[in-house]
Amino acid sequence: MHMLKPALLSLAVAGTSHAALAAEDLGNLFTQGKPILDARHRYENVEQDNNLRNANAQTLRTRVGFQSGKWYGLSGLVEVDNVSRLGDAAYNSSRNGQTDYAMVVDPDGSEVNQALLRYDQAFGSAVLGRQRINLDNQRYVGGVAWRQNEQTYDAALGQLKPLEGLTLTYAYLDNINSIFGPDNGRFDNRTNPANIEGHSHLFNAQYLVMPELTVTAYSYLLGLDNIAVTASAPLGSLSSATRGLRLNGALAGFSYVFEYARQQDYADNPQDLDSEYYLAELGYTLKGLQLKAGYEVLGGDSGPGNRAFQTPLATKHLFQGWADQFLTTPADGIEDAYFGVTAPLAGGSLQAWYHDFETERNGDSYGSEIDLSYAHPIPGVKGLVGLIKYAAYDSDDRSRTVDTDKFWLQAQYSY
Repeated sequence: MHMLKPALLSLAVAGTSHAALAAEDLGNLFTQGKPILDARHRYENVEQDNNLRNANAQTLRTRVGFQSGKWYGLSGLVEVDNVSRLGDAAYNSSRNGQTDYAMVVDPDGSEVNQALLRYDQAFGSAVLGRQRINLDNQRYVGGVAWRQNEQTYDAALGQLKPLEGLTLTYAYLDNINSIFGPDNGRFDNRTNPANIEGHSHLFNAQYLVMPELTVTAYSYLLGLDNIAVTASAPLGSLSSATRGLRLNGALAGFSYVFEYARQQDYADNPQDLDSEYYLAELGYTLKGLQLKAGYEVLGGDSGPGNRAFQTPLATKHLFQGWADQFLTTPADGIEDAYFGVTAPLAGGSLQAWYHDFETERNGDSYGSEIDLSYAHPIPGVKGLVGLIKYAAYDSDDRSRTVDTDKFWLQAQYSY
């Protein structure tokens, strides 16, 4: 881990008198702390209409750690994850060499998931070390918590709240611990390193104008040195500068989001990038029933190679369908028209979504997808939740994508 240094301790105690330090017990860091224990067992089945064998993966993600209490605003957190395969390796984890099977990106291994120092005070906070970073709706920066090995960041992050309703966020990223880790091996390639190296800067300014309107402006400058947009593309081809504006709010049960961004090349990217992003989304909530419809566009480019709008650090499973067919935006871009419903049902939560996909450049069809899920607490054990989930992607153009069905059965315990 690159960023964990004692500097934050100096920040916490700087300017504090000896008398003030004596007023609060250092032991609060331990006596007011709490252990972290989380276990997630998952069965994942993948069937694709191609030459790959159907994948059947059983994995267990175990997480243990400790969240300290606070001492004059200073706190710490450490957690370690282990991902273990249960049963046969009848799937391609991206590291196990089972390339005749469909992909399930949950490699085995143990890793420090988070190890950080945090300082909180009235006008903001600072975090130094390996940490989880989720900005806005995670379309650009997120933790990819759906996969068994979470994506975390070796980073320094600061938040300042100089005015009521205004939050200014800056983060410097030194290393990204990707979902493909913890280790590289002879079966990885330049699109899936365990650690994404480089120097990146995240700027985010969010202002709550009123309950009906929040305005967010952002600039994400990603210098990603050892990763490429495709296996044959040059390293650094995912380095980008993305700047945009997001408006969202809610009124009388209705909600909305409008967003625009432009992406250009940055750092040492050998490719010239210039593409745009659009999002329009409307929702309505009534007695727990949530309806939502939207239209999202990630622009393509006519130049050589793939120069489409990319979001390499996003929690991509939240977008463009759970079958994960467009984790890399195709060169012609993509338009996603979607609608869905989330509803309480028998003590649990039901979700249903439909997506229709087209190319951004010429309107050709990429196909459609239906997603269904149901989550419910398991009686008798506090903190234990069961999930059943299904995604069915139907390709209208088999030269680009293939029909894909995915099924998950999961139980997760959190203490």
